[in-house]
Amino acid sequence: MDYKQSGVDIDAGQEVVARIAGLARSTATAGVLSEIGSYGGLFHLGARDYRDPVLVSSADGVGTKLRVALLARRHRGIGHDLVNHCVNDILVQGAEPLFFLDYLATGRLSPDVAVEVVEGLADACRVNGCALIGGETAEMPGFYADGDYDLAGFIVGAVDRTRLIDGRDLVPGDRLVGLPASGLHTNGYSLARSIVFDRAGLGVHAVVPEIGTSIADALLAPHRTYLPAVRPLLRDDRAGSGSPVKAMAHITGGGITDNLPRVLPAGTAARIERDTWSIPPIFTWLQHLGSVGDAEMFRTFNMGIGFVLVCADAEVEGVVDALREAGEADARVIGRLVRAEPGDAERRVSYE
Repeated sequence: MDYKQSGVDIDAGQEVVARIAGLARSTATAGVLSEIGSYGGLFHLGARDYRDPVLVSSADGVGTKLRVALLARRHRGIGHDLVNHCVNDILVQGAEPLFFLDYLATGRLSPDVAVEVVEGLADACRVNGCALIGGETAEMPGFYADGDYDLAGFIVGAVDRTRLIDGRDLVPGDRLVGLPASGLHTNGYSLARSIVFDRAGLGVHAVVPEIGTSIADALLAPHRTYLPAVRPLLRDDRAGSGSPVKAMAHITGGGITDNLPRVLPAGTAARIERDTWSIPPIFTWLQHLGSVGDAEMFRTFNMGIGFVLVCADAEVEGVVDALREAGEADARVIGRLVRAEPGDAERRVSYE
């Protein structure tokens, strides 16, 4: 026997490396010092203008959204999802991305699928100014089924220490500004798939009048990046007074209910005004089809709000204006911080 007979095709792996090298090179920034294929990716932090840099890192995946992509045979968007999710996670603390690495594991390597995924990674890296400097493609027969794959991403960004955003100055009366999501993003897919495919018995290419598109288009809508819209606020010194943004939350698994409290200091809670935005049809359709309660919907899905910024009441008008100037026409105030009720530590977010 040889390695290929046991299920691992080294030649296919080499083909993937050769085909993705140019994609990675297209994302290179001034700090990149290595090529794809090196044992480690090299990045020179001094190529960026930082006075007292703090590195901010994160790792994530795209969950069972992969299953929808496999059913629809559409893989490029998964690369967008992964990069943008990771960019948004470090953006919460004020960091801008430096470089990105990916890990793709599969049962039997398809060079075409792997390259399509990396094309999406490279697209998103270029948009976010982030260099794709390395990764790993693992062929694991007997562990993953033929045709299946898993994908994870690893990002490193940086922020000057004086510009870190950590929410420590939040107080009751601060306002919450919401930015719209572009769909389910990368969370809640186990429930969504159970509702759509198991309970309703629909196919991935079925067109649903209530949402005005096919299930594939609705569920594979890319997870968007918030960096272009938020970046101007991060760099707004206001004559040395720092950014007007006190805290930010990326609304991922757990929805607003579980994600916003991650940035709230003790003694504060959030009141969300549900009538300040229209919940997109995909969520109302899923809720009706699956008979899902309101609380479960808001704890599973983003419900149309993908990112939240917190600022002082006196700054909120300027923050919303800046976001709209950056292209966020639907930026809006969605609530406020209040004093947490004594003995109610678990109820950090309420809806009215």
